[in-house]
Amino acid sequence: MNATDPQSLSLDELRALRNQLQSEDDVVSYVRRVAQARLDLVRAEAHRRERGETHEDLSSELRVVLSSHWTGGPPRPPRPVENLDDNELSDRLDAVCAEHGFSRLEDLLPSELQNLDDELTRFEREVSDDRRERYERLDALSAELVRRYRDGEASVDGLLGG
Repeated sequence: MNATDPQSLSLDELRALRNQLQSEDDVVSYVRRVAQARLDLVRAEAHRRERGETHEDLSSELRVVLSSHWTGGPPRPPRPVENLDDNELSDRLDAVCAEHGFSRLEDLLPSELQNLDDELTRFEREVSDDRRERYERLDALSAELVRRYRDGEASVDGLLGG
C-alpha cells in the first residue's frame, strides 16, 4: 500500500487514491466475510461432532451461521463487489479451502478439521490486518480532505461543478 503523505498530494490525487483504496477495501471486506463464514462453518461442524448430532442438525445451524455474516449493522457496511474473477485474495481463500478439504467438511478427520480451522483463522487474520491498515490509510486521506475543505483549500463547489 502506498505510504505517501496525504498532505503532499494534489486534491485530485487525494481523491483518486481514496477512491482506489475504497474499491480495494470493498474486495478485502467481502473476502474477509466469506473467510469468516467458512470458518464458522468449520467450527459448526466441529461442534456438531462434539454434540454427537447428525448432519441434518447442522443444516438449521448453517442458516444461522451464514445469515449472521450478511446482515447486521457493521460500522462500515460492505459495498457490493462486482466481480471477483481473477482476484488474488479470493483465489487464495479458495486455494486454502481446496487444499484443506473445505468441500468435504463432514468427511474430514478431526485433525484435518482442526488444520482447516487453523489455516482459515490465519488467512482471516492476515486479511483483517490488511483491512485495518487500509482503514488507517483511508482515515488519513479522509481527514486530509476534511481539513482542506474546513481550511478553505478545497471547495465544495469544485465537487459540484466538475
